[in-house]
Amino acid sequence: MPQPEAMGFTEWAALSAQDPARAAREVHQRVQQLSPTQQRAVVAHLVGVDELAAALVPADPKAPLRGVPYFLKDLFDVAGVKTKAGSRFLAEVRPLPARDAALVQSLRRCGAACAGKTHLHEFAFGLTGENPHYGDCTHPRFPDRTTGGSSSGSAAAVAAGIVPLAIGTDTGGSIRVPAAFCGLYGLRLTPGIAWIKDAFPLSPTSDTPGWFTRTAEDMLAATAALVGLGGMERAPRGVYLALGELEPEVGEACAAAARQLCEPASPDTTAGLSRTFEYAARTHGVLTSLEAARVHAPWLDPRRAEYGAVVWERIDQGRRWTADDLRDVTLWHAGLRLAWTSYFLAHDFLVLPATPFPALPLTQLNLENRRRILALNAPASLGGLPVLTLPVPLPSGLTAGLQVVVNHPQSPVIPWALRRWM
Repeated sequence: MPQPEAMGFTEWAALSAQDPARAAREVHQRVQQLSPTQQRAVVAHLVGVDELAAALVPADPKAPLRGVPYFLKDLFDVAGVKTKAGSRFLAEVRPLPARDAALVQSLRRCGAACAGKTHLHEFAFGLTGENPHYGDCTHPRFPDRTTGGSSSGSAAAVAAGIVPLAIGTDTGGSIRVPAAFCGLYGLRLTPGIAWIKDAFPLSPTSDTPGWFTRTAEDMLAATAALVGLGGMERAPRGVYLALGELEPEVGEACAAAARQLCEPASPDTTAGLSRTFEYAARTHGVLTSLEAARVHAPWLDPRRAEYGAVVWERIDQGRRWTADDLRDVTLWHAGLRLAWTSYFLAHDFLVLPATPFPALPLTQLNLENRRRILALNAPASLGGLPVLTLPVPLPSGLTAGLQVVVNHPQSPVIPWALRRWM
């Protein structure tokens, strides 16, 4: 079935102002244009037409995101709606939420209306959008390929033109990877802020909130409303690091796109950062599974049969690291954070490829490709750094992405980079 023509923030705001009931019905009609299998994989909860129509008329008529519908990754609570986190049993072991998550409250104050919740890679522990309970989320334009994950449903909802904004989370690439695979703009914020503290956790010290849009204009508007934009008093300083085992098509396209922002890194910078980032994927894997095992301690054994086998094994691994493993990753992590601090003394941003290949065929969702993805995304995650993802079109019609790593969510580099993609 053909996808509906996408509308941006401006078009949705105009429709909502003119006829909020029609705008709410439009969201529902767009959901129904997904195949039944994709609907099940993408949508965890859909707000009713009447409730959504009322939410599309904000209390403040001057709210910056007034009339904009969005979908919410099902790690964040909405009052009266079960939070499943892509699992079979979580809603049974946690009370029904009595209040909205902090991020949902902030979005409401900005005028945005929650249209529903989206599924994800089970417990957010994966980069491919697979889910044994609700179905694997596939790319809206290439159904034999994945959206990426773990924020798979949120990315699919924006890429399919259902809504212009969707909320995700990013622990090790879960916004950056789907944004690159689906040709979207993505923003990952920082760990520990109020907007992530009340979400169901994967790895609390690395989990971050963020969002997807289809256009640079909408990303700029969402970021201005929710975070604020820093001003630029001089040309920002940054370099492009061609890190990772990139497929030729992706390497050439990312290098060409990066030239809109900066020059390639010098040989010395390339060698130094590459050495520093060499163990990032392993470090991130150890620390994430260690924290996930603590989160899941009450259920990991009693509910084992209700987990997907792959995710259960990833979490269980966190209980089996040795003292030597933990010592090594603690040292690697400290060295990496120190390297980021040193880098940002002389630079304002670093550009990296977001993925080594375009959206993977469903037949290639294996551990080796996961490792290759994580090698590109783990360095910024371990640094606790914000990342803007910019889409990069490929000659094949697929897409890749660039990570623009900055040292603060209000970095003036973010609006500066977005304007170069308009």
